[in-house]
Order: sequence, then structure tokens, then C-alpha cells
Amino acid sequence: MPVFQLIIGNKNYSSWSLRPWLLLRKLGVSFEETQVLLQTEDFQKQVMQYAPVAKVPVLLADELVIWDSLAIAEYLAEQFPQAWPRDPAARALARSVCAEMHSGFMALRSQMPMNCRATGREVQGQGDAALQKDIERIQAIWSECRLRYGQSGPWLFGEFSIADAMFAPVVFRFNTYGVNCQGLAGEYLQTVLHDADIQTWLHAAQQETAVIMSSEVGLTAQ
Repeated sequence: MPVFQLIIGNKNYSSWSLRPWLLLRKLGVSFEETQVLLQTEDFQKQVMQYAPVAKVPVLLADELVIWDSLAIAEYLAEQFPQAWPRDPAARALARSVCAEMHSGFMALRSQMPMNCRATGREVQGQGDAALQKDIERIQAIWSECRLRYGQSGPWLFGEFSIADAMFAPVVFRFNTYGVNCQGLAGEYLQTVLHDADIQTWLHAAQQETAVIMSSEVGLTAQ
């Protein structure tokens, strides 16, 4: 078994860092956590001590260096096949929605940055067509996965999978900006928010004092 070290950013703001952190926790894998705070003067220099790109997350596995959250997830799935759904059809859908999350939803990313410790925020552009389309599409994904595969457990495909890790930051976003989720999508949001590992991440985020103003969207609504 490789010795794992995960390089992450601020827990309050770094959505990409949350994904492999949560996956490792759910797989029951021991790992060393190293935090490099975003937007510090030497952030890039610090991260590039570990990887050839100045971005987090980075997973060190003995002599291997893996960066990008989806690449890390795929590497972990090679070591722990339970990271993907067991059923081939479910696995194909899970990979599809993960890829869609990884490369899409640009309006959501820009207008609703992850800010775990903030609640009651409002986004002026919630009426924006592109943002609304992103919100509706995500809820449709959650509802479809839960309807088709939710009989065996509370996660998108019953048991926890990479898909849940990929969408976990969106749950924080919806909670921060008060997105109203109903039905299966709403039930899933509550499942994630009340998960013990998510609560551990949130508690750590609440203890952080660093503030990134570009991610403090909706302050006037407070």
C-alpha cells in the first residue's frame, strides 16, 4: 500500500481540494494532509515543491505525483475499485456526470464560489439564465441518479462513489447561497450536509481565518 500525502488549499474555499480529501476519507485510507493557503505570496512556489503545476490538490503516493482532482480519483479507483459503482451501467453514468462536473458549470463556479462557512448569501445573478441552467442541470443529475440507483443507500449511486466526491462542493455552494432543492435532490443535499466527514471538513473551514474577497460573494445580503 502506498504512503499517501494530500496537498490541499484552504478548506473554506478550495472546492477542488475537498474532492480527493473526501474520497480518501470514505475509502478509509490513511493519509498525511498538507495545507498550502491560497493567494499567499509564495503559494505557487510552495505547491511546486510537490508537483509541476502550481495548483492544488496534489496526491503523493510514494514516488508518484498525481495532480488534478479527477486524475487523483481515477488513480485511487485503480487501488480501490469500490470508488466507482460496481454495476457497469451505473459506473458509466457515474463517469459521465463526473466528467460533466469536472469540465462544466462555469456560471455556477464564477457566480457561486465555494465558501463553506458562509450562509444566507444571495447572488444578484440568480436570475441569470446560464446560472439557472447550471442549477437546474445539477438537480436533474442528482434526481436521476437517486431515482435509478438510490435503493441501496443514500448516495447518488447508493453507496458512496467518486460522483459524490465530485458534487460535494456544489452542496456547499447551494447551502451558502440558499438554492432551494426539492424532492430527491433536496434529500440528497441534506444527506451530504449531515455526513460526518463533511461536518469535519466544515468545522475545519470554520476555524480558518484567511479571507479571499473574490470568493466572498453576496456580502451585502448579510
